[in-house]
Amino acid sequence: MDISSLRERVQTEPSTVTQLNEYIKGKLESDAKLSRIYVRGEISNFTRHSSGHLYFSIKDEGGQIRAVMFRSAAASLTFVPEDGMKVLVTGSVSLYVKGGSYQIYVTSLRPDGLGALYLAYEKLKRKLEDEGLFSEERKRPLPLFPKKIGVITSPTGAAIRDILHITGRRYPLADILLYPALVQGEGAPGSLLAGLRYFAATDTDVIIIGRGGGSIEDLWAFNNEAVARQIACMPMPVISAVGHETDFTICDFVADLRAPTPSAAAELAVPDVRELILSLDAAASRAATALLGLSRRRKERLASFGERLRLLAKGRLLDGKRQTLLYLSEKIKNVARTDFDRKRAELSVKAEKLEALSPLRVLCRGYCVAESEGSVLTSVDGVAVGAPLQLTLSDGKISAVVQEKEKLLNG
Repeated sequence: MDISSLRERVQTEPSTVTQLNEYIKGKLESDAKLSRIYVRGEISNFTRHSSGHLYFSIKDEGGQIRAVMFRSAAASLTFVPEDGMKVLVTGSVSLYVKGGSYQIYVTSLRPDGLGALYLAYEKLKRKLEDEGLFSEERKRPLPLFPKKIGVITSPTGAAIRDILHITGRRYPLADILLYPALVQGEGAPGSLLAGLRYFAATDTDVIIIGRGGGSIEDLWAFNNEAVARQIACMPMPVISAVGHETDFTICDFVADLRAPTPSAAAELAVPDVRELILSLDAAASRAATALLGLSRRRKERLASFGERLRLLAKGRLLDGKRQTLLYLSEKIKNVARTDFDRKRAELSVKAEKLEALSPLRVLCRGYCVAESEGSVLTSVDGVAVGAPLQLTLSDGKISAVVQEKEKLLNG
């Protein structure tokens, strides 16, 4: 159905929504001015579809229009589009029938103004990254206790005041050496480069290069290739302190450490003396506790050794006493044995003598013991005729009666 017949039909009877959208689409596509447009604007609501198509809006202060860039056209882009980028758009205007909205079908997209700077930034970034200047392996640690800190920044800006304030509060032992440099404008890259070369010939421990925040144009000196290469070859660590927390400059990537602000750079460059004192106090306390514990353990161990030595010495003393005791015991046994043998011999002699004097031995020779009324008779006078007698012989006793008695003349 051509446009004229559609127009007639619209005028004579109701049309569908699709028919109306198709009519409007035809009107837009038949306009020679809209078939190839050239628009300047800012990207917003950017989306990259999994198919490779790009969907976004182009806006300015007064309005916006939807845009689509199909994969075939997007493949030729030399930069990565993103929200906020100012661009120049080439394409045609048509209507998306299903959505009922008109949009630009983009055939060409290139940065405009700041977009051109961004494109140069991305190109330099890829170049230096491919050379390894951003590699973490080449980054150097900051000194723990710097004596001299070189600062390359504006002498009148807030950055140097912040750095002096922070370092003075945290670590007043460090000397701050300022190289007054331009930090924006046409002469800024050369001024920053001169500052880096100046400090490269000194014994400065660490360098802070940066400025306070600003627009991308204000910070552009820190995207300079010569400045970046000089930072990479500095003999001491460099902290990049370009005060823009969300965006990174080339100096941020190549420096040994990136700080979001000059104040943060000062905090990273020096320790806090109060924390050091607290740490030293804590370390001293731990060391004292450890020494006391070590001393206690040494005393306990020494006491244990002393007890062991005492027991060992006591054991040796006991061994010596035991040997002496054994010796004396053996000696006493020998003396006792000798004395016993001697006494036994003496006893044997006396026994023999006693045996010889024993009444029993006398009785064995034919004698007897006469007793009368419990008394041993030693004379005939001690008994009367008719008295009972008790005669004890060597092997027994005899009872008798005295019938007569006779006294011997010599008795």
